Amino acid sequence: MNKPTLLAGLAALALVSTPATAQKSPEAVAEAALRKAPVFDGHNDVPWELRGSVGNVINGFDFRDTTRPKPDGTVMHTDIQRLRKGHVGAQFWSVYVPSNTNEQQAVQQTIEQIDVAKRLIARYPNDLGFASTSTELEQQMKAGKVAGMLGAEGGQSIGSSLAVLRELYGMGVRYMTLTHGKTTPWADSATDAPQHDGLTDFGKQVVREMNRLGMIVDLSHVSEATMKDALEVSKAPVMFSHSGVRAVNDHPRNVPDSVLPAVKANGGVVMVVLYAAFLDPKLRAHGLSRTAEKARLDALYVGNPDAVAPALKAWDAANPAPQVPIGIAADHIDHLKKTIGVDHIGIGGDYDGMDATPVGLEDVTGYPRLFAELARRGYTQAELEKISSGNMLRVLKAVETYAASQKGQPPIETPVAK
Repeated sequence: MNKPTLLAGLAALALVSTPATAQKSPEAVAEAALRKAPVFDGHNDVPWELRGSVGNVINGFDFRDTTRPKPDGTVMHTDIQRLRKGHVGAQFWSVYVPSNTNEQQAVQQTIEQIDVAKRLIARYPNDLGFASTSTELEQQMKAGKVAGMLGAEGGQSIGSSLAVLRELYGMGVRYMTLTHGKTTPWADSATDAPQHDGLTDFGKQVVREMNRLGMIVDLSHVSEATMKDALEVSKAPVMFSHSGVRAVNDHPRNVPDSVLPAVKANGGVVMVVLYAAFLDPKLRAHGLSRTAEKARLDALYVGNPDAVAPALKAWDAANPAPQVPIGIAADHIDHLKKTIGVDHIGIGGDYDGMDATPVGLEDVTGYPRLFAELARRGYTQAELEKISSGNMLRVLKAVETYAASQKGQPPIETPVAK
């Protein structure tokens, strides 16, 4: 073989070999995606954590680093340093309050949670931002801040009043979860006895008024019937701020396949939760077994309740909860991609509102590991960018666009109690 022929052959071999040797690792693909499109997370319960741990007294609270254990031995999932490490660029802060029958109390508590969330953000102007619109949010993200919006978790927060709903919007609330763990007077919860077969007529008015205002309808926590009613009524895209899918784990908090086509048709997004009990059927089965054992022990020691705790502790020691792998979260994302497409997937961690996470997702620093797992499964950088923030931004902008088209429509009025 002469020299020119040899050189040509080597050049051809180099062309064939280059793509394989230059192929990015899953970690590199994830890193590139998250640098270009940082995570817009659908749900974080830091405001509720502050209520429980410090009574919303935060002038001496350091949110830059919360890794020091609390008196109960637990550690928060979230702080500014770890948000940075996890490539979180925008966050819906949940202004959650418990479900209860005293709706007036719930309204006050919600306002208190809005207040503490705003005060926390204001204390760190170089790192955190408070956004009322998608434009403000994107500007803050480009400036390198963790942009923040508020989400009210549970319809009890409006006290069955459209006037309160409108005022919450005025305070900066940009989504509301229609129920939490309990059914409201106008919407059925996924984890409570149904009373309305979905939404009442007033519940449908709530959805319409949210559309008119530009507040996203959040269907995490609601019953299947409520999901279907809301999707039928809503003229703007909806969200599931922190939910899994029932096809992977048959938990009532998760989204059934019967609802997913309507989510796609609506243009909505399912933001996959990272709470292990909602993700892993093995952990759910373990929890059900423990509940059954607790009931058995209560019955067995009906006259000796002090014997229950040590007996249950012994059961726990003999039956440790299974470790949940990071791949189970990716399984939920895979199912959504297969059924309704990558354009309808987001991430809603539920950090600082849960007690069990998959291994590798113990706090907000875990997002790059989750996205590397997705890249390992063949997700492209463009697909990862949609999941991280692109899809949620699209939904937010579409909700704003619909609200802008309704500027001439008057508020929905309902009579107040005399």
